Amino acid sequence: MTFEYRVDDILELSCPFTAARVTELTADEVFVEWPWWAVDPDSDGERWNGVVAVAAGPGAPGWEREVFRIRPGDGELAADAPCRIGIPPTVVRVIGLRRHEPPRETGWLPRPRREIVYVRAGHPAEPDVTDQGSAFDPDDDIPRKVELRFRPYAFLEIGDEIADAAGRAWRFGGPWNWEPFGTAETTEPAWPLMLLTRDGDSEDAAAVDVTEATLSGSHQEELARWRELAGLTPIDDTTD
Repeated sequence: MTFEYRVDDILELSCPFTAARVTELTADEVFVEWPWWAVDPDSDGERWNGVVAVAAGPGAPGWEREVFRIRPGDGELAADAPCRIGIPPTVVRVIGLRRHEPPRETGWLPRPRREIVYVRAGHPAEPDVTDQGSAFDPDDDIPRKVELRFRPYAFLEIGDEIADAAGRAWRFGGPWNWEPFGTAETTEPAWPLMLLTRDGDSEDAAAVDVTEATLSGSHQEELARWRELAGLTPIDDTTD
């Protein structure tokens, strides 16, 4: 079953360190023969030589965005030398989802049908910046392990219609994007919540789950837990 990612998911990424070979070194980058993927022989617009550049070490451009790390570390590598590349356990936050139909031509196989855009924990997204964070294809051949650490309002689905404890009706557009029906003096619902409709229909079992999940706690507690795991301070205004 394909896992459906959601914006604001908190994930932990990891990947076993795998044997590779350094092809070139610069002050900022290490070029590695990529142990995964394959050259796409039918690619017309993009050509790939089987090599990927990874940030060389702390202080190098892209180091804070990059999750892959090379062993041995900075200063111990040489061109044409063996190395290992992988992802140590790294917590990230999803900030965007991309779909590609037809699959995007990259020069390698498999061609991505979807990409998950993320920033590392502790790095707030910038609402007015279009190109930020990094992305991965969850369906490629990299033996990446993805663990869902936390999904705010995991018991709801986008588009759910909800009534809150104050009798107000809302549409759930995302954990930090509540759309009131009519005028509301607040931007967040009061717990406990009642599921009114899902996909335009009543869902009795789901309604029970929603109410039970919100019998204790509050919107602010859900936000606080998310911010803690995302590595954001309470004053960071980075919610969607």
